Amino acid sequence: MSDHGTTLADTLREQIIQGAFAPGERLSEASLADRLDVSRNTLREAFRVLAQHGLVEHVPHRGVSVASPTTADVIDIYRARRLIEGGVLREASSLHPGVTAMRAALERAEDALGRADWTVVGSANMAFHAALVSLADSPRLTRAHDQLAAELRLAFLAIDDPESLHRPFVAKNRTVLEALTDEGPARAAEELERYLVDSERRVLGAYSRMGRR
Repeated sequence: MSDHGTTLADTLREQIIQGAFAPGERLSEASLADRLDVSRNTLREAFRVLAQHGLVEHVPHRGVSVASPTTADVIDIYRARRLIEGGVLREASSLHPGVTAMRAALERAEDALGRADWTVVGSANMAFHAALVSLADSPRLTRAHDQLAAELRLAFLAIDDPESLHRPFVAKNRTVLEALTDEGPARAAEELERYLVDSERRVLGAYSRMGRR
């Protein structure tokens, strides 16, 4: 994998999770290579990286499309989140510097909540959970969680109701943080489990109403 291919993959990854391309949208190799001023070979390298991360799918004779998570994908994503985030939180220290990052992300979400800026709220919520995982000081767990978060953003993008996906969980994030700082990691892990169960149910409920499988 060339440095150009890796850098392009990072750029496309960010564009995908920010909603520049819709889940299921076909990615035209010719137009993308022209727009990004890269060779088709470099673009194909980037597509291979993104496919490994579950963000694009290559369908024979149809080209490359942005991945569209299924119900089974959502269930698996949340299973992995419970294992990673819950495991990290049960062993966490409220004195870890990552707690400061959790608080900062929460405050960004609360500020954006007042403006009904759901894009910022969603990104801040994700940043809160990324900071939570940083409490483990494990680059491998961080990489695994980053991939889960990117796939989850695709599921969120497929649901045209960002307020219901993000509004309730700002307060729940504060509950998790305050449980960690005031009552300890075990209590915080209990609150996080409730959070993740509720979040999963909302996403699956939205999928069901949309007729997605």
